[in-house]
Amino acid sequence: MVRIRISSTTVAIFLVIQTGFLLFLCVQHGGFMSQSEEKPPQVHILILSSWRSGSSFVGQLFSQHPDVFYLMEPAWHVWVTMYQNSAKVLHMAVRDLIRSVFKCDMSVFDAYLPWKRNVSDLFQWAVSRALCTDPVCEFFHRTDITSESACKAVCGKSPFSKVEEACKSYSHVVLKEVRIFDLKVLYPLLTDPSLNLKVIHLVRDPRAVVKSREQSAKALARDNGIVLSMNGTKVEDGQYKVLQEICRSHVQIYETATLKPPSFLKDRYLMIRFEDLVRDPLVEITAMYKFSGLQLTSKLENWIYNITHGQGPSRKREAFQITSRDAVNVSQAWRTVLSFQKVKQVQEVCKGALNILGYQLVDSEKEQKDLSFNLVLPHRKSQFSWASFSEN
Repeated sequence: MVRIRISSTTVAIFLVIQTGFLLFLCVQHGGFMSQSEEKPPQVHILILSSWRSGSSFVGQLFSQHPDVFYLMEPAWHVWVTMYQNSAKVLHMAVRDLIRSVFKCDMSVFDAYLPWKRNVSDLFQWAVSRALCTDPVCEFFHRTDITSESACKAVCGKSPFSKVEEACKSYSHVVLKEVRIFDLKVLYPLLTDPSLNLKVIHLVRDPRAVVKSREQSAKALARDNGIVLSMNGTKVEDGQYKVLQEICRSHVQIYETATLKPPSFLKDRYLMIRFEDLVRDPLVEITAMYKFSGLQLTSKLENWIYNITHGQGPSRKREAFQITSRDAVNVSQAWRTVLSFQKVKQVQEVCKGALNILGYQLVDSEKEQKDLSFNLVLPHRKSQFSWASFSEN
């Protein structure tokens, strides 16, 4: 048998070459750790609100950020598919969908969109900048401020598979939802170690909500039926029964998060009032961004100023469309539009929410119409204390 002798020098040279080659591969592919391992974990933000409370506006403040993958109300698909059930029954399905979307697993939509082919199959897809820019749509860049109309014109045919691809490429995943009425429903998500979830709770003066809801009555009829457990019947909220349930839910969410909250909620809940937001946008938005681990860019700052100070078109708008307008005047419009009789009725069904969230009641039409009389009280931040946590 022939024996081949290899000298120690040859072996040493071979090992040096092999080591150099391996080091070259590691440098080319991001070092010894994979890129996914080097990336910090995604941050998950849930904007929790109710219909006609300014949540679409707040959603856009996040959607237009270049580090954010945003979807508006993905749970709409759950409610449309299972509309004969009550909101309470649908809570679990809504929570499971939210969990999957936060994890960028878009196969969850198979149950609600079995025919899905394009990104345009998603509810209100075009308000998401992430679905209007690369890698979903090549016509716009991530740093662009996108518009719904421009996005619809060129991006609707992008394949649905791009939604998941895009989601995985962002540091922040932000969802806006109006179909959760109990903060405890979210506890399994807040305690899930695979999620990094924070909740922004957006509230608005119920009297302003009523004025806005009246303008969108038909669009809200099916949701009203689900809230009132009407077995699929569409109803209008003439007696403010839906509003009463909404007010109750805001109180429940706020008190659960601020009165002896569980320890896992520490630094993961932030309540924002729409009126504070439109009066001092940059202060409130900076606070929301800081809470979420985001930085305010100069381009976003300019856009925010324009969207809150413009006059906006006078023609009738779609129910969920965002326009540039004088946001402070819009937030106070109910005081000159609603009758005092309606205001008294709203105050009766939502008295608890008005008191707890810091809104002043009016005792007369004169007080209502006097815009110099401030109805937005200083926020009682002393109620939001982490001095004593529940250990449960």
